[in-house]
Amino acid sequence: MLANHLPSALDLARSQFAFTVVWHFLFPAFTIGLASYLAVLEAFWLATDKPVYLDTYRYWLKVFAVAFAMGVVSGLVMSYQFGTNWSVFSDKTAPVLGPLLGYEVLTAFFLEAGFLGVMLFGMERVDPRLHFLATCLVAGGTLLSAFWILSANSWMQTPAGYSLDGDGRFVPESWTALIFNPSFPYRFAHTVTAAYLTTAMIVGAVGAWHLLRDRTNPRARLMFSMAMWMAAIVAPVQLVLGDLHGGNTYHYQPAKVAAMEGHFDSVTRAPSILFGWPDAQAAETKYEIGIPGLASLYLAHDLNAKVTGLKDLPRDTWPTNLPLVFWAFRVMVGLGMLMIGLGLWSLVLRYKGRLFETPWLHRCAVAMGPSGLIAVTAGWVVTESGRQPFPVYGLLRTADSVSPIAAPAVAASLAAFAVVYFAVFGAGIWYLFHLFNQTPRPHESGPPVGQPVRTAGITPAPALAGDAHLQPAE
Repeated sequence: MLANHLPSALDLARSQFAFTVVWHFLFPAFTIGLASYLAVLEAFWLATDKPVYLDTYRYWLKVFAVAFAMGVVSGLVMSYQFGTNWSVFSDKTAPVLGPLLGYEVLTAFFLEAGFLGVMLFGMERVDPRLHFLATCLVAGGTLLSAFWILSANSWMQTPAGYSLDGDGRFVPESWTALIFNPSFPYRFAHTVTAAYLTTAMIVGAVGAWHLLRDRTNPRARLMFSMAMWMAAIVAPVQLVLGDLHGGNTYHYQPAKVAAMEGHFDSVTRAPSILFGWPDAQAAETKYEIGIPGLASLYLAHDLNAKVTGLKDLPRDTWPTNLPLVFWAFRVMVGLGMLMIGLGLWSLVLRYKGRLFETPWLHRCAVAMGPSGLIAVTAGWVVTESGRQPFPVYGLLRTADSVSPIAAPAVAASLAAFAVVYFAVFGAGIWYLFHLFNQTPRPHESGPPVGQPVRTAGITPAPALAGDAHLQPAE
């Protein structure tokens, strides 16, 4: 029978959640930064009254609308999986995670839903300052959403402020300790900064694409210049934030860091392994090429420090897929270094007055367009795969969290998700590329000033006063 050849229900449930969450996070990783970028553009327009800022704002507003919609739709699916595939996990963590996710809806989602319409359709209908306020509130809503979601995820990584009741459920004891758990400040700063860099890479790629067509286009020059400033300033900051986050993870989740580094033995002057293949069965990293002492330096800030390896940790706490954690970490770091390099290159050319006159920089920026999305995906693979086999680190095992559901049922829903996601979101991404390919031009004028706006019904006669046949008789 087919059922005998399927992976276990646990593996299929994990695969299904991984599939949907990767698709989902592609969109918030972009829109969190894009919403803030739109707020900055509108602020510059209001301050300077230069049309180039408004033109660029309108160009990216269309992109934001599509990406935001796909992010909302893709996120709804995940909440249902908590009930269908992870009912035991939901039952045990509901007193903690339920309120956190509820706060996200009551604050961030309501804020976004309340002002998104004004932001998208109100440019010609409300006062410019009110429209700017709407843009800022939507941008703030995306950051609030990140706050609550990352607080919930961080609690699962470094649980705090809870107790266990008689049925084994996690019960809040201190909401302050729970929300601001030990890893939350680092994860929040690192993730939001990654979202800003993701947006900068995409905006820079689109600007560079149009500069390759016409290097005199002022809107393309603006978006490329702003994106390169972001890469030059924020990418090095992200390196520092990543180092701080790594130190926190080393303290609270040593098995995850050992898997990231490929360390099986606890040694002083631990090497930073650049390449290799972690073999859990042999308990060694094969074919390793490393730099001696570097891992001790950036993990413990001491070249001679001893770094804990996997062999000194219980075998049943090791991440279940060591090569995945090891290589995803290198993809993330490698792309981050390329972003720093791109930003520094742009600084040099900006200083020489050749930022818009160097096609090779523009080609590289186009190639780096998806780098932010790939890097944040790799980062989340490290975060989530590295904490296995626990959804609540050290306290609740993944194998004990799955619903009593048959493997064929999970396989069928996973296959359906794959078909629908590739069709629906594939079409959405294709449309985003269609928008990217449109040359940024001065935006068409909005509704004529002074005429009433009707969303339904017949346009009032006074609005047609310019038509001769409707002029009142003298």
